[in-house]
Amino acid sequence: MDKNNYIFETSWEVCNKNGGIYTVLSTHAGALKAKLGDNLIFIGPDFGNSDNIYFKEDKALMKSWKDAAKKSGLNIKVGRWLLPDSPVAVLVDFRPFLGEKDSFFGEMWEKFGVDSLEGVGDYIDDTIFAMVAGKVIENFAEVNKVDKSSIVAHFHEWQTAGGLLYLKSRQPEIKTVFTTHATTTGRSICFNGKNLYQYFEGYNGDQMARELSVLSKHSIEKAAAKNADLFTTVSDLTAKECKQLLDVEAFVTPNGFDASFVPNGAAYTKAKKTAEDNLKKVAEALLGYSLSDNALMVATSGRFEWRNKGIDVFMNSLNRLAYNEGLDREVVAFIMVPSWVAGPREDLQKKLNKKCKCELENRNITHWVNAPENNEICQALGYYNMNNDQQSKVKVIYVPCLLDGKDGIFNMTYYDLLAGLDMTVFASYYEPWGYTPLESAAFSVPSVTTDLAGFGLWVLDNTKGDAGIDNGVAVIRRNDGNFDEVADSIVASIIRLSKMSDAEVKSAQKNALDFAKKASWDKFVKYYEKAYDKVLKVKPAKAETKKAEPKKAEAKPKAEKKPAAKKPAAKK
Repeated sequence: MDKNNYIFETSWEVCNKNGGIYTVLSTHAGALKAKLGDNLIFIGPDFGNSDNIYFKEDKALMKSWKDAAKKSGLNIKVGRWLLPDSPVAVLVDFRPFLGEKDSFFGEMWEKFGVDSLEGVGDYIDDTIFAMVAGKVIENFAEVNKVDKSSIVAHFHEWQTAGGLLYLKSRQPEIKTVFTTHATTTGRSICFNGKNLYQYFEGYNGDQMARELSVLSKHSIEKAAAKNADLFTTVSDLTAKECKQLLDVEAFVTPNGFDASFVPNGAAYTKAKKTAEDNLKKVAEALLGYSLSDNALMVATSGRFEWRNKGIDVFMNSLNRLAYNEGLDREVVAFIMVPSWVAGPREDLQKKLNKKCKCELENRNITHWVNAPENNEICQALGYYNMNNDQQSKVKVIYVPCLLDGKDGIFNMTYYDLLAGLDMTVFASYYEPWGYTPLESAAFSVPSVTTDLAGFGLWVLDNTKGDAGIDNGVAVIRRNDGNFDEVADSIVASIIRLSKMSDAEVKSAQKNALDFAKKASWDKFVKYYEKAYDKVLKVKPAKAETKKAEPKKAEAKPKAEKKPAAKKPAAKK
């Protein structure tokens, strides 16, 4: 890979922040742009909104190509992704092409065996966006007379698999890379409460996708993995999953992190103090009483996946911690998990603005949520009787909003608040990589993760001796049957940190930061470079044109006949 190559990275999350892939792309953009300049081009969806806070259009940038693309029926915006290194971004309006879905779906079936019959809703929008992204790359190469063999079209996750298949059938000279960050079927197995690891070798991806009603997404993901010039994934853990459920070997490109925005020195000390004060201010306003000066601030965060993200076992551990005689320090646990929010609490806002001194009836939640009866976190707060009484050693505060700096209560971003925490816990059951503990490490916050997270496995590979909280990142062994042991290990980690001397805390914080430095993109970008160098050497192959025959339903694996695992105590 050199400055004469073009790399197009396509994702539903380019200039569209709604998941972890946004973090992957936005944080490695700087490292890749340093190698490629404006030959690194990101492609994302254009929803027609003029107030996209992540994108700024530049009408002079690539104007001649944009005009030619418009004449070809492609409505695109060219500009900059508003990141520190301002990479080129192209937003694609895919909506005019939705009428072509039947013909494109038929083509994917004829050429690649993709079964789109059950594909509705997001499957349609995502796949047509991907198809149009493929058209954009094709048009760019032809209008600008670029050597197609010097182009790498990199597609992320099943949502963009259709773009890869479009290019494979029409422009095989263009090199293609497909990355799955988590297999559709693997995530669905876990999301539906099935044990992924105990029966792992007995699972058939096609059968399970059919059973779990994700056949179309699985089908297009598998077709892209098989037909890409190079198929990649984010960890050794997910590579095994790809081999079992997609029947394709994957090249591993681990996720790094760009910590260039994390303050240093005096700026970090100031940011940490500001975050600590804000966390304590909101907690005390909600609780109605003052916290101890040495209260330990602990948190979990991430997408609302009750089991997959380990929220269930974290809340269970907090209940155990409250009754543990070994805890002699007050703990405030924040559950920063965005949910279906109705809005910030007006009574809490008034109290924070000193417009009232009233006692709040609910002392657990900062923002009201819709349908709390269907919210597992709300239900667990009641189940464990977490009323946040002053005599309780553990206070639990649910923060169900997106911490974007304008939530109405904290009015600070997640990263700004992260600096004020003493510890974070991410007890993941299913986590292909796991950015949250890596983000914590970048802010010198000791963290707990598990060996069912790609990052956790990487930490174990880079740890000398026991991976406890003194290590900066504690890695708990987790499997399908040791829920109680995991909860007890979290309790032990929190108690250990609560009893550390100042010198020991500083050592753990330094160790955490050292892990973040080792996993920075300036170290990990080499895996992308290897992937692109590898794919650029691939000779173009003719597209597969043989019609795929419908597969017969396969027998259920023996694993499905086994009794289900015992459910966590938090679920009623």
